Order: sequence, then C-alpha cells, then structure tokens
Amino acid sequence: MKAIILNDFGGVEQLVYKTVEKPIIEPQEVLIKVKAISINPVDVKVRARLAPLAEQLLDQQPLILGWDIAGEVVEVGGDVTDFSIGDQVFGMVNFPKHGAGYAQYVAAPSEHLAHKPKNITYGQAAASALAALTAWQAFTKYGKLRPNDRLLIHAAAGGVGHFAIQIAKYLGAYVIACSSLKNKDFVLSLGANQYLDYQNTDFEAVLTDIDFVLESIGGDNTIKSINVLKPFGTLVKLPSGETNKELEIALEKSLHACFFMSVYADKHDINQIADLLAKGIIKPHVDQTFGFDQIRQAHLAIETGRTKGKIIIEID
Repeated sequence: MKAIILNDFGGVEQLVYKTVEKPIIEPQEVLIKVKAISINPVDVKVRARLAPLAEQLLDQQPLILGWDIAGEVVEVGGDVTDFSIGDQVFGMVNFPKHGAGYAQYVAAPSEHLAHKPKNITYGQAAASALAALTAWQAFTKYGKLRPNDRLLIHAAAGGVGHFAIQIAKYLGAYVIACSSLKNKDFVLSLGANQYLDYQNTDFEAVLTDIDFVLESIGGDNTIKSINVLKPFGTLVKLPSGETNKELEIALEKSLHACFFMSVYADKHDINQIADLLAKGIIKPHVDQTFGFDQIRQAHLAIETGRTKGKIIIEID
C-alpha cells in the first residue's frame, strides 16, 4: 500500500510517499480501507517536533502520522463483534500512540471506531474525530458544562472551536464565541449567543462572572481567561501546561482548572459523536479538501493558523 512516511522531524519536505506492507491486524482490530483523513494541528506539531508526543514516537519506524480516519472495513479480527466487512466507520485511532493514519489501509482497534452516519461523507466523518472528541471530553470529562453556564470559547472558528460551539449549545450553555471579525457570521451561524472580535476587543475588559472557559491560545490569554471566571468556575486549557502565576490565581479563585487536557479514544464518546452527527445536532465544516498527493499543502494550510473548521484529505 501507499503511505506517507515522516523521514525525519522538520519541515513539510520530510513527508514522503513510499510503498509499505499493509498492516496485519490483531484479534481486537479491524483493517480499514481509508477513504478520508483529517489533518490536525497536533500532526503539524509532531512533524516539526514541537509537541511532547513526538518524543514518544521516536522508535516508530516507519513513522506514519495521522489519527483521524474514515473508511470501509475490509478485514475483521477474531475478537471483534461490533463490525463486519463492508461497514463504513470513522474514528480517532490509537491517539496518542502511533496512529499511522496517513495510509491507504489502517489497522484500528474496534474500540476506537463508530459506524459512519449515512447522512455525512467520509470526509465529514474524518473531520469529526479528534476535534469533536476534544470538545466533547472538555465539557463532559475534564470539566462539567452545565445548562445555562456562561461559556467563553477562544478560537471559536477553528477545528475544536466550531465543534465546541455546537456541542455546548446541545448541552444547554450560553456561548460567547471569540474569533476574528471575518468569522463572525460563521460562529454565530453555529449557534453562538454572543460574538467577540479578539483583534479589536479586550475580552477581559467586557466579560465577568464567566462559568467556563475553553482556552486554546495560551500565554497571556490564559491569565486573562482566569480573570474573567467567577470563583469556583472551570478552565480547560488545550495547550497543556501551566505557569506558577496561572496556578496561583486559579487556586486563589478556587477554580476547577485543567491545565493538562489530552483527548483519548473512547468507545462511548465516539459513538456519542456519531449520534450527534446522525441527528444533525453537530455539523463539521470542511474548510479545504486536498488529495492524497497533497499532504505538504495540507500541512502548510494548517500552519497558517487561519483554518475555519477542518482540513481533510480524500483518498481514491
């Protein structure tokens, strides 16, 4: 099969196409003929060795990036009971371990997959794995978003952010979406109750008594987010890590602060995402679609930091 190999950590020139052996599945796995994959910021950061996850993958050879996939089951392991040959599936495979998603065939634990809803394409399904799971787990596992909570979402037009708006509305929250002015109509169309232009408005000056912040920027933005939270409020920070100052202020306000969120594969959660997709409660926005031979262009598009929704790659 054809796969995209990371020769070495560095720039996009390190992503090369090679012919490798198809994976041999374990009893609890299925083999998927991949139809689409989704590119996430973590893919780019691992490629450039800017994420801790890169160090965990040093011994994987050949190293094949990618975790979000959608496709058709072509082989089924002996212990698998919930999928059959021909099933259309999607999921986030083996994150944060070696996902090997940039390939024509992927071996995936059945516990990491859900049936693809019939009302969405393979590309939309691939787009709805890691990003949607991150938003769902931020609100239901790492923090507890409650009905009528006043929620602030940073980078609301991005991959995680645009799912977060929709999931938060489903959970009954009042959503304040922070994005660039060009994405105002987009985030409001997703259901946000209130919009803030981060380039021209200091959110710290206009917001108080926020119940929950989904913080995805880092740096000074984290301190400002902590400052707008009410005592005993919730902060979930997607770029992991905290400074002494952040921790000190969070403790002073008795916040429920999660500084080390890491999305994880979970059978119940990916099936919950599938159900929300099937019912039209959440809808992925695909900003750009590339071919399998355009992986470098897809990575460069993510690196701009201006993606609205998701970037996907379709495989013939």
